Amino acid sequence: MKLLKRVLLLLIIVIGAAIYFNYPKLNIISGYAAKNMASGVFVAQRSAASMNQYDNSAPLIEIASTEVNESEESASSTVYGLMERTAVYRDGLGAVLINDDYDPEKLTIRPQRTQLADTIPYPYGQAAPIDSVLPEVNMDQINKAIAMAFAEPETQKTRTLLILYKGHLIAEKYINGFDKDTPILGWSMTKSVLATCYGILEHQGKLEMDWPAPIPEWKDDERKNITLNHLLRMQSGLAWDEDYTGISDVTRMLFLDSDMTQAQRNKKAIAEPTEVWNYSSGTTNLLSGILRQQFRSHQEYLDFPYSALIDKIGMYSMVLEADIAGNYVGSSYAWASTRDWARFGQLHLDRGNWNGEQLFDSTWVDYISEPTANSDGTYGAHFWLNAEGKYPDVPKDMFSCNGFEGQHVFMIPSKDLVVVRTGLAEEPYFDINGVLSNIVKAVP
Repeated sequence: MKLLKRVLLLLIIVIGAAIYFNYPKLNIISGYAAKNMASGVFVAQRSAASMNQYDNSAPLIEIASTEVNESEESASSTVYGLMERTAVYRDGLGAVLINDDYDPEKLTIRPQRTQLADTIPYPYGQAAPIDSVLPEVNMDQINKAIAMAFAEPETQKTRTLLILYKGHLIAEKYINGFDKDTPILGWSMTKSVLATCYGILEHQGKLEMDWPAPIPEWKDDERKNITLNHLLRMQSGLAWDEDYTGISDVTRMLFLDSDMTQAQRNKKAIAEPTEVWNYSSGTTNLLSGILRQQFRSHQEYLDFPYSALIDKIGMYSMVLEADIAGNYVGSSYAWASTRDWARFGQLHLDRGNWNGEQLFDSTWVDYISEPTANSDGTYGAHFWLNAEGKYPDVPKDMFSCNGFEGQHVFMIPSKDLVVVRTGLAEEPYFDINGVLSNIVKAVP
């Protein structure tokens, strides 16, 4: 009996210690589950059952219990009944995790959007894509690449794959539950969308990349030399911890902060600009805040990405989600259909020219695809690169938008290719080099 009591006491102590040390993480787990559910149901129009079975079944997230309130357009999650978090949907601004700062009456404006009907075939317009086979394309090789991308559904977890060649849709495939209109979360592909807004403003003559970052708190310390270029290249020298496995700078920002533009802004410098390359979602959200400073009103800021880029090229399915303070979460939260993500890639393949209108200077593509120091040739300016041959069987001029769990828009100028892949698993489960090399072999 004494032994049993000691064992039970020891067990209680162990359980108590586990709860004590992991309790703060529950906030992140339930927050992730609630936010992901609310966005999936109310932005992507997917069922709660599907979101629970697939998207919220990731390690640790799967221990959260999540319920959807359709009438209030919200989702709430707990972990074993603890740490309840709620995310609410706002039309035009997506879902957001709420806290004591949330006031539904405070942010009432919404982005103003324009959707135009046209007769231009996809991807340059809204009409059906031209149903033609380009004679130089080896469709057997294309089909081989597609089969490879979907060969192991339990491990690869590919959801969609789309291939544009010379502005023609030559192939696309979707798993059950997804189609050409299903919005998909791009995660960090959003960073490339946010960066492109800077390219557009530069083309309009409203800013330059070598301008000092307009942060008043930095003007009298070592951070005064940080430029917009340094931020876009993730080489500001500012401290940042991009660790998603626990409580870190990035998880606090995404799942606790009301104003996500402040987290990186308040960090101290640990190196001179260009001395280190340090990937930071906080930097992108800081850039979102700086973007907001370029406009006289909040309404103009909310409208700009849509009027100057997203709606301009017909990405009508795209939704940029905003934080409680009304800032676009440029690091992580853009939703769009696979076809619309491909439009974004085609715009860059065409060096900013869309149906005869130059949205950003053609040299912007050279800028974003120039390797950043200390990134081992893998990063440009908010776009990823293959400059040092990370993918040995893919042309080195490839640049891409990459996101968590294997979201990708690949652009290969030398082959006139845009490839979009979305899913729930990344390397090594999804073989980027293998799939892309097979696609590349199919065209001259």
